[in-house]
Amino acid sequence: MSDFLIGCSGWNYSDTPDKGGWTGVFYPDKDTKRLRYYSQFFNTAEMDSSFYERFYSHMTKGTFIGMTRATPEKFQFSIKVPETITHVKRMDINKGAMTSFEEFLDKISPLKTSKKLGAILFQLPPSFTVSDFKNVEQFLDKLPNDSYDYSIEFRHPSWGTEGPWEMLKHYNIAAVMTDSPAKENLQFLSDVIITANHSLIRFHGRNTKGHYWYNYLYSEQELKPWVEKVTQLREQTKILRIYFNNHYGGKAVVNAMQFKDMNGISLSTEERNVLERAQALIRGS
Repeated sequence: MSDFLIGCSGWNYSDTPDKGGWTGVFYPDKDTKRLRYYSQFFNTAEMDSSFYERFYSHMTKGTFIGMTRATPEKFQFSIKVPETITHVKRMDINKGAMTSFEEFLDKISPLKTSKKLGAILFQLPPSFTVSDFKNVEQFLDKLPNDSYDYSIEFRHPSWGTEGPWEMLKHYNIAAVMTDSPAKENLQFLSDVIITANHSLIRFHGRNTKGHYWYNYLYSEQELKPWVEKVTQLREQTKILRIYFNNHYGGKAVVNAMQFKDMNGISLSTEERNVLERAQALIRGS
């Protein structure tokens, strides 16, 4: 069976739950060293803030050195590629997308050096259709292949054809499987898709009220069909990474811990206490 990592999309949610944060529902108080505390309960985290230029522009190698020092030895960070590359330059090498990507790899290099780099995630914009296929392929053809685990998340229904999967298999890039609201017509991404020797699942939530998918708590019944898929993926890939992006108010923490338990990973007494307290607080809110 493959290595199996489960965590949340982000950890730096300092607000109280009524404002979408985790203080009080997961973090004991506002002074808690959040990453250090988080990594006591999970073996991986997805870094989402690297996507946003307003945050990424202030990041340095020192940012990532600090992350390595705050976490245990085998902890992994999966890093979301900056929006400049996927959304502004749209992975077009003629617009300098590869140059920007190489700068990104250099910035996050402390994670690779410390063996704490998980997947590198390209999340394409919803407007990026299969007709943009050529841009993607030209970009992928120039990717540095120094044992990175690359993954791509499609967000337009037109990608649900055979061509993209063959392309990703050629480059050993994982097609990100997702759980998201039905109205997005991305159900094809909830199937088992194996295009690389590693795999990645992201649970976005299913909220259809307003824009925020991620203000959503999955029931165990909704998570149950994924357990069988996890077994299949672990048998066929060397490593499976799973991230819960339904972070609003600490809901990701609850579902990530539940999902560990559902997949046969025994929770410690402390983990179970934290889970039960968070569940009670979320239900009572």
